[in-house]
Amino acid sequence: MASTSVSRTVPATPEKVWSLIGGFDALPDWLPYIPESTASEGGRVRSLKNPEGDVIVERLVDFNETERQYSYAILQAPFPVDGYVSTLRVHAVPGRADLAEVQWSGRFNPVNATEQEVVDLFTGIYADGLDALARTLAG
Repeated sequence: MASTSVSRTVPATPEKVWSLIGGFDALPDWLPYIPESTASEGGRVRSLKNPEGDVIVERLVDFNETERQYSYAILQAPFPVDGYVSTLRVHAVPGRADLAEVQWSGRFNPVNATEQEVVDLFTGIYADGLDALARTLAG
């Protein structure tokens, strides 16, 4: 099983960051390459569309409001992986009430691709997403 993780310090309190990204259906609020999200099954499943029209279906598998984190599994996506589970977390930065650290990590099994190819793919997705989050919060 392959894995990757990307962290960014962003210019907002952990509470403000979590209020923006903590909703499982909130990706369009901060992630430009996911302009559409539709919740189903009581908010436990989200169907996402990217600008190319690809559909990504994900299921919420763990949610912890107190620790400001959630994990989800991909049910359907145009990615060369299976067994994908990802976690999005918001941490306080010690001594800095005005900053938060956001960590996006995932583990997955490559399918018809090398481990390095899928690690690079998701490292890029996470890094681009967290850069977009930082821009949204700074804006």
